[in-house]
Amino acid sequence: MILFSTGSFLTLTEGTKQADVIIILSGGGGRVEQGVKLYKEGYAPQLLLSNSKETTGPAGDMRETALSLGIPESAILTEDAAESTYQNAQLTLPIMQEKGFKSAIVVSSDFHMRRVEFIFDHVYKKSGIELTYIGADSGYNAKAWWSDRYSRETTFNEYIKMIGNAFGYNGPEAKGSLEQIKRWFRR
Repeated sequence: MILFSTGSFLTLTEGTKQADVIIILSGGGGRVEQGVKLYKEGYAPQLLLSNSKETTGPAGDMRETALSLGIPESAILTEDAAESTYQNAQLTLPIMQEKGFKSAIVVSSDFHMRRVEFIFDHVYKKSGIELTYIGADSGYNAKAWWSDRYSRETTFNEYIKMIGNAFGYNGPEAKGSLEQIKRWFRR
């Protein structure tokens, strides 16, 4: 029974509530669109794009995508150096503090949210900033994660990364370790 719920554990979406800003993490399609939807529904007056220079689709990078979807320039904050989920958290925290924000909605891919919560809760622990987590649809099949290659690989990758994060492997160096582990399993 636990094996069947493995995919569902990864996904996490909390009830949406008002916040000072919507933090959108780079790394997957649909994330900017989900953040823009929340912005347009009035949940926060600003977007904070983490690793905003990453290309997200036909419109270009995250910032260009948000602009093409009708977000005014004045409502967009950016951070351009993050190379991992851990760095997304590390590099957005000072921006949040500098702006005096007390709450944020964090948006990433649905399958990524459990790990996002783990990392952001750790990095933001003593900040006093309240975080809410909303997953963007990625096509991940959480209920039958074994039924297609994308969902199987995504599940494997997320659990390996989660274990690595729990043991203190974070950031770009952890990605190299993940690739080594994947090579071992492919032999």
